[in-house]
Amino acid sequence: MCRHMRLLLQLTLSSALLLGQFAKAQTEEETDQPELVEFPVSLDSRLSLLTEEELEFLRTPRNTRSYAEDLDQLVEQIEKRSADEVKAYVEAMIWVRDQRGFQEGKDLDHIPLNTDTPEFNAWKVRRPRSFDPEREPGPISLGRYMRGNGGIPTFAGAPVALTPEDLIAGEVDVAFVGAPLNMGSGWRGAQHGPLALRTMGRMSGNDQYTQVNAGSVLNIVDYGDIAIDNDSTERSMEHVREVVREIVETGAIPFIIGGDHSLEYPNVAALVDVFGVGNLGVIHFDAHYDVGRDRAHLIDHGAPIYRLLNEGLITGADYIQVGLRANSPNESIFRWMREEGFKYHTMAEVEKYGWDYVLERVLAEAKGDGRKLYISFDVDVLDPSYTSATGTPVSGGITPREAIPIVRRLCAESNVVGFDLVEVAPELDPTYVTTLHSAAIAKACLTGVAMRRLELTEPHYLNPVSLDHAQDDYHEENQQ
Repeated sequence: MCRHMRLLLQLTLSSALLLGQFAKAQTEEETDQPELVEFPVSLDSRLSLLTEEELEFLRTPRNTRSYAEDLDQLVEQIEKRSADEVKAYVEAMIWVRDQRGFQEGKDLDHIPLNTDTPEFNAWKVRRPRSFDPEREPGPISLGRYMRGNGGIPTFAGAPVALTPEDLIAGEVDVAFVGAPLNMGSGWRGAQHGPLALRTMGRMSGNDQYTQVNAGSVLNIVDYGDIAIDNDSTERSMEHVREVVREIVETGAIPFIIGGDHSLEYPNVAALVDVFGVGNLGVIHFDAHYDVGRDRAHLIDHGAPIYRLLNEGLITGADYIQVGLRANSPNESIFRWMREEGFKYHTMAEVEKYGWDYVLERVLAEAKGDGRKLYISFDVDVLDPSYTSATGTPVSGGITPREAIPIVRRLCAESNVVGFDLVEVAPELDPTYVTTLHSAAIAKACLTGVAMRRLELTEPHYLNPVSLDHAQDDYHEENQQ
């Protein structure tokens, strides 16, 4: 094997190892043009055979990041090669770059679909009302017993609604809806999230912290599952957006249970359709920043925010991100996020200042301009010891003990108009612990919405009877 081919093979393999991480955690290249690096004079002889184009390529950090993390490592790679070997090394890197990019005439620039089939839209055709016995619009109970046991499981044990007319007639406040999408995730299984959360229950009933029972305060329904094209994330997006939008247009708050995090795009887009651009802020709980900018597909679970930004539906300044700790963003992407106006709160910030500090900062930012808020909660923001059943777990996350209060407070103290809980892949956790904690997060938001209805919006409201047994004056005597 010739030297050029050996170098090419070595580079290709090393690139594959470096780039073959979870798609969601990979480092995206910057779209802006970074400053060119300067090499020490001692390398002049080794760089002497490079053309101007090759030298500029080598001096551009984003071109060489797959082979050297910083300038020192790149210099080390060059120093151990002769001028001929450096020439071959750079040629091989350029070849790899060119092969990674789109090649017109060779690569597909669209996914072929059979538009001639009479079944093209069969997956999302709604059942005509005339197929069923006539009934008055309104929610329908599927329970068999008064206490909610038996019957057919639903989100929060709520009655079901099938049409916008049902939502309007029932004066529905919160409509749960399942979105069993999972093709946008690296690991499969999130399509079973809605089923698991319905079966688990535990989303309804009294909240001991506040003594608020959301089911007694709010009209809640299960709006069923949204149809998904199981062969295409992209084709599913518009229909999810359509169904979420029809919920919002009735005045109900959609609680979307996924499904993978690709859903953040159609969910947020639907609310922007109703409330208008610039009128919605988003709280994004996630181990990942989900603004993948260099992906071949324009939607997957690591790029919903970029899709929203790219379509002008939302801006970086509309986002607050909580719990970031994956490999990406790197330093340059964090700089880009700052320029775009993102507010982000990493686990590094938690490590430095403590969770209570970060919690209060997030709450202050969320209430800052009084806008409507959407909460997108990816369960991988929690530490994997609590949520092992998720597609891209990352160690070092927050605990349910930390997540439940912040979600409850956001939903009570801010004007939350939508919520999603995504990336629950229940088959990865036979103990059901992930589903248990996920249900608790959804219940926390539901409780917060009910608290807001009851005007229990003071900061960190907790019911006095839950705080103290009142048999002595211990708290008063030991206040610090």
